[in-house]
Amino acid sequence: MKVPFLDLKAQYAAIKSEMDRAIAEVVTDAAFAGGPYVAKFETSFAAFCRCQHAIGVGSGTDALWFALLALGVGAGDEVITVPNTFIATAEAISFCGAKPVFVDVDERTYTMRPDLFERAITAQTKVVIPVHLFGQPADMDPILRIAAAHGLRVIEDACQAHGAEYHGRPVGSLGDAGCFSFYPGKNLGAYGEAGAVITNNQPLAEKIRILRDHGQPRKYFHTVVGWNGRMDGIQGAVLAAKLPHLPAWNEARRAHARLYKELLSGVSGVTLPWEADYSRHVFHIFALRLPGRDAALQRLTNEGIGCAIHYPIPLHLQEAYRDLAYRAGAFPVAERCAGEFLSLPMFPELQAAQVEFVVGRLRAIM
Repeated sequence: MKVPFLDLKAQYAAIKSEMDRAIAEVVTDAAFAGGPYVAKFETSFAAFCRCQHAIGVGSGTDALWFALLALGVGAGDEVITVPNTFIATAEAISFCGAKPVFVDVDERTYTMRPDLFERAITAQTKVVIPVHLFGQPADMDPILRIAAAHGLRVIEDACQAHGAEYHGRPVGSLGDAGCFSFYPGKNLGAYGEAGAVITNNQPLAEKIRILRDHGQPRKYFHTVVGWNGRMDGIQGAVLAAKLPHLPAWNEARRAHARLYKELLSGVSGVTLPWEADYSRHVFHIFALRLPGRDAALQRLTNEGIGCAIHYPIPLHLQEAYRDLAYRAGAFPVAERCAGEFLSLPMFPELQAAQVEFVVGRLRAIM
């Protein structure tokens, strides 16, 4: 049996008529750049996140960058985040001219430790970006309290956590802004690149709308230097059509995670994903930890099982961030995870028989 890591074709097959109709409507109306289909998705996604505003942009990276710019982050500022995330989190900080400052993560949730965040605050700190990694919300209440006490703004990196909840509240809606990626493989994926920022702050929302459209509040009147960061019409239509399916897809992911945990329970050397009591985890990624990860990955791959590593090199040890002068050992939990994480197949259409096959082969290897 072959088991893919991700199967986007299976999802398309299940909703083909809806997707084809949504795309055809955009083409018929020639509403390609921004426009009514993006606006419709923005309204629906804001309601889904129980937030007042959603601003569609070109990617999750755009979402993070525009949110930081709209909050006034620039040269000389510091932004605190974690090293075990996709590089876009740090890139957005760097492209504002600011400095990424990393702090280590919790051993069980793999998200920002609030106490370490507080210790890292300096006079230059302006924003904190907790990352809801793999679909697990960060522990937001203490992060929000610490940020408020120090006059800092909070941007949630929710790019992997569509529909996740913290104490019953949708992630992305807790801080000053929440940023989402709709890269095709995400829990809510576009048919190309797309992203969004959500916020309850109307002036902030207006700044982001202006920034994404060449700095113009209306055509040819440019109040700031902006960028071409609009969501295109086809992505807006696809996402609006997919959004009603997201709760069921997330429930399917959670069911697959429960089965993985049940079948792998008690296997020596395997550390299973842990769901915090404050969390509704949506399992964008099912990443377990095991020693000898690389050998296991190779054997599973040889047997036709698609697996991945998220992420093999923490950001503070990447060549791109050598100038920050971090050394190995600076963030021991993030570094251990980088050497032990193994991401197993996870997508809504995954079948129980496929999960059982993956676990059987992994147990044999272990």
